[in-house]
Amino acid sequence: MNTVFIAGHAKLPSGMAAKSIYETLTITAEIDKKYGVIVNAGCTLATDHGKQFVQTILKGHSLQDGIQFPIDQIKKHYLGKAGNALASALMDLFKQYEQYQKSIVVQQ
Repeated sequence: MNTVFIAGHAKLPSGMAAKSIYETLTITAEIDKKYGVIVNAGCTLATDHGKQFVQTILKGHSLQDGIQFPIDQIKKHYLGKAGNALASALMDLFKQYEQYQKSIVVQQ
């Protein structure tokens, strides 16, 4: 398999529809092992439209370039209550990716 599945989590703010289902927001990404490119992504926002919006921002981004660009895109274009939680979940996902990268180096 040429991809790895990584999840990032963040606490949801009160008053959100998704909060009635989940305590935390989760962003998942299927990432190409060689180039760090996000080939597919999902999240636990309540609406399909919100999930698709986040996927559009993330899909095709290489984590080898860091996570700041997608975070900036979320902050600039997502104007819902979950904006800060999305940014935090992305930072957590990136931290998980960095740990994965370090584990590969150790294995070699």
